[in-house]
Amino acid sequence: MNTKYIDLINQSFYFPQEEFKLRNKTLQFHDIDLMKLIEEYGAPLKFTYLPQISNNISRAKGWFAKAIEKNEYKGKYNYCYCTKSSHFKHVLHEALKNDIHIETSSAFDIDIVESLKKEGKITDETFVISNGFKRAQYVTNIARLINGGHKNCVPIIDNYEEIDLLSEEINGKYSIGIRIASEEEPKFEFYTSRLGIGYKNIVPFYNRQIKDNDQVELKMLHFFINTGIRDNAYYWNELLKCLKVYTALKKICPTLDSLNIGGGFPIKNSLAFEFDYEYMVDEILHQIKMVCEEEEVDVPNIFTEFGSFTVGESGGAVYEVLYQKQQNDREKWNMINSSFITTLPDTWAINKRFVMLPINRWHESYERVLLGGLTCDSDDYYNSEQHMNAIYLPKYNKDKPLYIGFFNTGAYQETIGGFGGLQHCLIPTPKHILIDKDEDGNITTKLFSEQQKSEDLLKILGYNEL
Repeated sequence: MNTKYIDLINQSFYFPQEEFKLRNKTLQFHDIDLMKLIEEYGAPLKFTYLPQISNNISRAKGWFAKAIEKNEYKGKYNYCYCTKSSHFKHVLHEALKNDIHIETSSAFDIDIVESLKKEGKITDETFVISNGFKRAQYVTNIARLINGGHKNCVPIIDNYEEIDLLSEEINGKYSIGIRIASEEEPKFEFYTSRLGIGYKNIVPFYNRQIKDNDQVELKMLHFFINTGIRDNAYYWNELLKCLKVYTALKKICPTLDSLNIGGGFPIKNSLAFEFDYEYMVDEILHQIKMVCEEEEVDVPNIFTEFGSFTVGESGGAVYEVLYQKQQNDREKWNMINSSFITTLPDTWAINKRFVMLPINRWHESYERVLLGGLTCDSDDYYNSEQHMNAIYLPKYNKDKPLYIGFFNTGAYQETIGGFGGLQHCLIPTPKHILIDKDEDGNITTKLFSEQQKSEDLLKILGYNEL
């Protein structure tokens, strides 16, 4: 009988897959021996596999290059990394190996940009696309960057006051973009995004505040929708509305030459994940070219701001199943030695799915379970609401440790979870490992941060005398 966990996976999915395979009966992720990692560093732990960042950037650049050639598209493509997905130095250093640009969201982002410039990781030629609602410190920092010679810093105007605020502090001429306030899907609780300026107001706004303003040059229109890039009627309809605004603006604003289509590429969240990236890129460029030809305007240069797509698939979290609680006839709770609320906050905040697989004991029988975290919060769990299917794992056995991994967790989880700070119920942040490859292609590991100690948390709480 096919009653082993490996049989279940083989019957349910195509396996092995590009990044997942078994070796010596244990799970490998991008050829990383996860059991060896556990033996060396223990569990729980988090890791970042740095080469996957460069790999995904290269994939996206390849899709756009192919689409540009196929469509005989005359514009250029610029890949920007959305820093809010993960601000860590090791992430930025890896991403910037690939001749990319930066998108910022707040004042302190500019400090990071200036630090990277000092290190020689970026230059004045690197585009810094400054998004977000801008007030005093953010405006000051943008102005400092531009006044220091970084002319490729392009603040994206989010509201009607920002041009005046920026012009007061920037010396001389500077370039800007305008963000479109896209209309949300009908299921949203609100109709129009709070970010940007409405479709119908952009041309009047240009005529009123930009057209005769000698200090400001409009270079970019920014378009992004919360649901991301999806092959559905809603996305294509919003893109078409954006292109109508772009072509209308281009006819009266010769300096406008770029369209920023934001981020929103999905990342793999189960072994059944399917998304035709190449088709989507090709169709987007085709639609842009077709509308521009109909309106007899030049096609724009294309900018993207991929954040989760850049860094998400580089991350993982490993836990040990500590104990099993049978709460009723149907529900078995496998308790992990950490907390979902603190280490994978998106699992409870927005019911986000991640790839979840056991690391060992694949050749043993399995059972249906729920996964619970260590906090005393009823929301600290992971079940079929987040997971694409019911959760099956090798049967709990107190004499045989079971380790499980959550994969493609590299975007947002550390910043939302409050890396290095207080955690719910004072559950410590796990240790974090950086995984790379040396010149010979061999896997290397380095401890980035230790698991939090009680004194770390007590100091934050004011118990300094301890």
